[in-house]
Order: sequence, then structure tokens, then C-alpha cells
Amino acid sequence: MISISNISVSFSGIDLFKQLSFVVNPRDRIGLIGKNGVGKSTLLKIIAGTQAADSGSVDVPESNSIGYLPQELKMTSTKSILEETKTAFQDVLDMEAEIAKITSAIEERTDYESDEYGDLINRLSELHHQLELKGGSKMDSEIEKILKGLGFKESEFLKPIQEFSGGWQMRVELAKLLLRTPDLLLLDEPTNHLDIESILWLEEFFINYQGAIIMVSHDRMFLDNVTNRTIELVFGSMYDFKVPYSKYMELREERYEQQIATYRNQQKYIEQQQKFIDRFRAQATKAKQVQSKVKLLEKMDQVNIDELDEQQIDFRFPPAPRSGDISLEVKKLVKSYGEKKVFSDANFILERGDKVAFVGKNGMGKSTMVRLINQLEKPDSGSIKIGHNIKIGYYAQVQENVLNEEKSVLATIEDEATGDWSNISRIRALLGAFLFDENDVEKKVKVLSGGEKSRLALARLLLTPVNMLILDEPTNHLDISAKDMLKQAVNKFEGTLIVVSHDRDFLDGLTDKTYEFVDGRVKEHLGPVQDFLNAHQAEHFRAFEQTDNKKAAGHKPNANKNPKANNNRKEIERTIKQISHKVEKTELKIESQESELKVLEKKMADPEVYSDVARLEELNTEYQKKKSSLEALMQEWESLQKQQEKAEAEMQ
Repeated sequence: MISISNISVSFSGIDLFKQLSFVVNPRDRIGLIGKNGVGKSTLLKIIAGTQAADSGSVDVPESNSIGYLPQELKMTSTKSILEETKTAFQDVLDMEAEIAKITSAIEERTDYESDEYGDLINRLSELHHQLELKGGSKMDSEIEKILKGLGFKESEFLKPIQEFSGGWQMRVELAKLLLRTPDLLLLDEPTNHLDIESILWLEEFFINYQGAIIMVSHDRMFLDNVTNRTIELVFGSMYDFKVPYSKYMELREERYEQQIATYRNQQKYIEQQQKFIDRFRAQATKAKQVQSKVKLLEKMDQVNIDELDEQQIDFRFPPAPRSGDISLEVKKLVKSYGEKKVFSDANFILERGDKVAFVGKNGMGKSTMVRLINQLEKPDSGSIKIGHNIKIGYYAQVQENVLNEEKSVLATIEDEATGDWSNISRIRALLGAFLFDENDVEKKVKVLSGGEKSRLALARLLLTPVNMLILDEPTNHLDISAKDMLKQAVNKFEGTLIVVSHDRDFLDGLTDKTYEFVDGRVKEHLGPVQDFLNAHQAEHFRAFEQTDNKKAAGHKPNANKNPKANNNRKEIERTIKQISHKVEKTELKIESQESELKVLEKKMADPEVYSDVARLEELNTEYQKKKSSLEALMQEWESLQKQQEKAEAEMQ
């Protein structure tokens, strides 16, 4: 059990969060959520021990270990993928090296009866025993399983890690963490650079993981499938519920509405009591009652209402300048990196106003195509023709490649602002629309969170009118609210749109063509993304990519010996999960109802109530209603428990 006690952090005199406390239990799966910039990454760093808090403590038992995956990583290793991953077993490697050294020494010695020879034999035996306990014999198979699960091919294991992109290097770091199996995993946006197949594999891995997990993620489905607890950071405070993300949002809304209703009732009651006090304050015959009500109001616990962060980025793209009928034409495109051929014959044409989605597995060339269109790279052969009067606005997948990290937020915009945007007031207003306040604008880019960098990059896109907008994974670091606002703005964009994304919710209703990147080619599918998904008989991108991978592996429909039994088992698993969520929600309602009954009991025990017959009757009526409601909830809870036990028995 790891305890976080009264953690406080402030920057420039402003509290990021204050006196946060919670306990991480074994097997906890915590989704850490909140708007960009509220301190999620900072909190992970403090728990990991890579950053100090202003006050408070993180208490970790000596026997417990912590593993941390940052949101951004700059790897300098020159080792191969396999060699770098093996460093997760450094203690095993050290033992193997010592075993080899002792074995060599024993082979050279002939003093079999000496104490030194005996000591070497004993040490060798001890090392072999320790190596077995550490699982050294399983090291290679474990490494292979994890690397393949995260999307690496066996043929890539011996390639230098520097040949791979930052996203793939991040997978190596994640692989090392998973192999170390720490008691607590701290993960900052672990799915940002994963393809769908790897996300599915990772979900399954985390569900069966023996330790605890705290993760920052804006992937709603991933959070719902993995987590069993949600902690939200809001205005320096935190809210902690033992349910996954979507259930938390429902309960938070219910809780907030309940608080508002209770607050209004309390204010109405206070107003009535105050009227009585004001009316009879001067009458001696009512003095005792007046003083009693004054004391009652003074002692009354005020109803607190949760603070909800309703701030949202607010913007729209400037009108798109008129362009020619053809925005982009790609012909017979060929592109390779060494022996790896990305495109062998890519062809497609975009007309003015087309809205297209680039989809496909990682490594199929989506981001490469984007870089080629932006002339950041050159094709081996073939052509990319940009249409007449096309002006491109480009949002890069990795923001550190396009933002100067030594500049301030304000300078980043000032240095590129021209024309009407040269006015400092307009620049500050623009940054304000992207939630950068007066203190934020002086921050250097290098200290910004991933979400803040994303917002700054989006703000830059508004400085120059464009008629072709290219967005490469724009939702990676944005919170869910910011994603919604970006989608609204992109929907209103009048020019040609290219968006690379695995986020089905973001793409739904946004595009009218889908370009599938597969086997070195680009396949065009007319219609919105949903039509494309329906054509592949998949509910969402995850199922689509999983299906494609099975086809590529020669998957046959009758390969499963008992598909009906598997389907039944999956259906039971879904039922158990649904019932479990209902049980948790019912338990929370029971706790709330019990608390409300205690409050009513306290009010009814107040001597003042007995002198107000109408009020006593009102409270008693309310009490009986809530008591009946509690009894109904208890019956519902018992029924759900029986349903869950029955379903679990069917799984045996």
C-alpha cells in the first residue's frame, strides 16, 4: 500500500494543487483525469520521485517498487532493440556475467581440494539458484512476448534503436517497465504512440497485471476497459470514485445535481429562518426563539458544491482562401527507408473541399505521406503535385519537432504573427481563447505539458489563413473537452482536410472519404468513416485493425474448435462486468442515502424542531421516503449480488 499525503505544489505563487491525499492499494487501476495543465503529469513525477513537492510526502514501503513511463522521452541509447530491452533484467545479466567469469576460472584451476576452489563452486551454485528464482531461464521468452505484443517484428529485434521513431522508442521503454513488473506502474499517456492491435494487447496485459496502476489517459475506451477507480484533478482539488471513467462522469453529474438541489433547499431554509429572526428580533416574547435560530444558523454545516472546470478552448479557423479544383495529386509514389519499402505504388487525388481520413496500422506510411505532402521529405520516385493557390496548415504528431522549446508561449506566437495579428492585444486574446492566462504566456515551451503544447500548436495554425489543413494525430495530448472543441472548429473549416487519427469519436461525422494505408498502397473508400467501418463489419477501429491482423496471419473462420462456447463465455464476461458496474453504482447510492438519513436524524433530534410541528412533519415525511428508498436499494443490491454469483458460477 502506497500513501500520498498532503501533497502541495505551486508555481509562481499559484497553487497547482494543495494537500492532495489518497492511498494506492494493491491491484488498484486508477485513471488520473483532468483538463490539460492541472498537474496530472506533475503528480506522477512526484510519486515516481523524479520531482519534489513543495510539501507533503509519498510513503512507499521498502519492499515496493515503482515504474514510471513519462509522456515524452528522448532516448540516447545506441543499443539494439533487444539489447536495450534486456536492460530491464540488469540483475539477471550481472549474475550471468559473474557465472561466466566463475565458470571460466574453475575451468582453468586444478587445485580441486583448496578452500578457494570450494568457495568458487559454492558461489556458482548460489548464483544458479538466485538466477532460477529471478526467472532467468524465461528472460528471452518474456522479452519476445512483450516486444511482439507491443508491435515489434522479430526481424527488428537486432536493429539499432536509433533507427526507430520516438513513438517506437517509447514502446521499448514501456516494454522494459512491463518486464520489470513493479508494484506500481505510473503511465503518462501510454497509448499515444500505439497502434490499435498493441492497445488491445496492452489492455489485456493490464487487466491481468498483478501490481497497481495509475495512468493518465484521454482514451475513454481504454480507461473504461482497464481502470476500476477514477481520480479527477480540478482547481487544485481532487475527487476520488471507485468506478471507471464513464461511470465516474455519470456519478459526478448526479452528485453535482444533488449538491445543487441540496444547496438551494438549504438556502431557502436559511432565508426562512433569517426572516423569522429579522421579524421578531425586537420582541421580548420571541427573544429565546430568535437566539435559538441564530445559534442554529451559526452551527449549521454549509452545503459544499464541487468545483467543476467548465473552461474550454474557443476558436474557429479563418476563412479558407480560394484554391484550384484539384488540391493534391499523388501519382505512382514510391518511398523506402533502407530495405523497408513504405510505398510501392501510391495514387490518389484530393479535390477542393474534400475531407479525408488516413487510417491503417502503425508503420503503413500515414505520417510519412503527411511529411511528403509538406515537402519535409522527398519520394524515391513518383510525384506529389500541390494544387493551384494551396496554402497548407500542418499540425505535426510530435510537437517538439515544430516548436522552439526555448521560446516563451507569447514569443512563439509573436514571432510568427503578421498583419492584423501583430497587435499584442489580439495575440493575448488568441492565447486566452486557448486557456493560456497572463502567467502562462511567459512560460517557456519546454515546461509545458503535452496538452499545453498541443493547444499552442493549434493557436499557431490560426495566424495564417489556409485552405488545406493537415492534422497528424491531433487528439493525442488533448483532454476530452478540448477534443470536442477542436472537432467543432474542424467541422466548420471550409477548405480541404486531411486527418490522421485512430480516434473514432473524433473522426465520426468529420470526413467524407477514408484512405486506407495497407501493403504500400492507398485504398480509397467513399463516404464517411462509419461507412468504411460498416464495410469491414466492425464496430470501431479497434475491431477493424484486429480483424485485419487476423486476416494477415491467415486467420480462418473455423480455426476455433468451439466458437459458440467462446462467444457464450464472452457474453457472460460482459454480463458480469455490467452487473459489477451496477453493484458499484448501487453501493454509492446506498452510501449517499445513508448519509442523508443521518443528516435528517440529526435535524429531527434538534429541540427547536419540536416547537415547529409543520417542520417536524415535513422532516419525518422526508425521512420515511428516504428510508423506503434505502430499503429498495438494499433489495436491488442483494438481487444484483445473486445475479453476479450466478453468472460467475456459469464461468466455472
